[in-house]
Amino acid sequence: MKIENIEINNNSPVFIIAELSANHNGSIETAIETIRGAKRAGADCIKLQTYTAETITIDSRKEDFLIKGTIWDGKNLYDLYKEAYTPWEWHEQLMKVAEEEGLVCFSSPFDKTAVDFLETLNVPAYKIASFEITDIPLIEYVASKGKPVIFSTGIAEKEDIELALEACKRMGNNDIALLKCTSSYPAPIQEANMCMVKDLAERYNVISGLSDHTIGATVPIVATVFGAKIIEKHFILDRSIGGPDASFSMNEAEFTEMVKAVREAESAIGKVDYNLTEKQMKGKDFSRSLYVVEDVKDGDTITERNVRSIRPGFGIHPKYFTQIEGSTFNRDVEKGSRMNLDYVNNKKI
Repeated sequence: MKIENIEINNNSPVFIIAELSANHNGSIETAIETIRGAKRAGADCIKLQTYTAETITIDSRKEDFLIKGTIWDGKNLYDLYKEAYTPWEWHEQLMKVAEEEGLVCFSSPFDKTAVDFLETLNVPAYKIASFEITDIPLIEYVASKGKPVIFSTGIAEKEDIELALEACKRMGNNDIALLKCTSSYPAPIQEANMCMVKDLAERYNVISGLSDHTIGATVPIVATVFGAKIIEKHFILDRSIGGPDASFSMNEAEFTEMVKAVREAESAIGKVDYNLTEKQMKGKDFSRSLYVVEDVKDGDTITERNVRSIRPGFGIHPKYFTQIEGSTFNRDVEKGSRMNLDYVNNKKI
């Protein structure tokens, strides 16, 4: 998968997305500064959400449209999205700021009109949000644009994932990534199931990653170890500005630390290699080896009392002890001398 000039594959660094979502709190100045903050924090990408209250739901006061069991309890869907949306007239300017900062910028569309609008801005990729993974007509329309499609799988069962993948492929689009996601705000860490990151990649032969709503950086680090190549986290300049997503968003200092931890985790994964580095080889100086541990005379028998496996590692390998034990010395040797096979009569080697 390639998004703008960034290649995402099994050997590439993790592509880190800062999700702006509603964290502008209705201010374009805050949105612009948030993009700049994401760059300072080490993100590779800033992601927007493109909808209006009218394109994502309807203005109904029926019981079905009242939110229950979340941090937005008691709110009406229409009212929440009216508060949270990013005005479409901001998009071009926000994308320009992102470009100036050297950040990739794309968006999650929530209906076909949003896709048409984003196409006028020539976005380099699309994200399908967790709750839209069942909207097969929308997925087909997005996939038809021939750009990379990244899915969050928060509310998806296996069949939902497979239907979404089939929809993309029907449109001739195989440029797909699947992000493990827990659609809970904030998400409990014990429901993260990061082993799914590896399974998604292997089961569906796609790039896999994480869209994270947990608190802290633990889950992104674990995802990295399990092979995540995309990590998305909600980003806010300062939670004190408030807003619908503030409580589960990382501030600049926290996001910076997460990026650092993810990069360190990438370095720690390394590769399968039984060869020692120069520094590790030097460490063998402190390993065990055979030393003469008391003064001995020519003809003395080699025993556990006069030859022992001790530190440092400049003598012969400890494996030789059973082969020389019971043999005799062929010369006088001082205590503290490195044991040498040349000192031995009748060695069984």
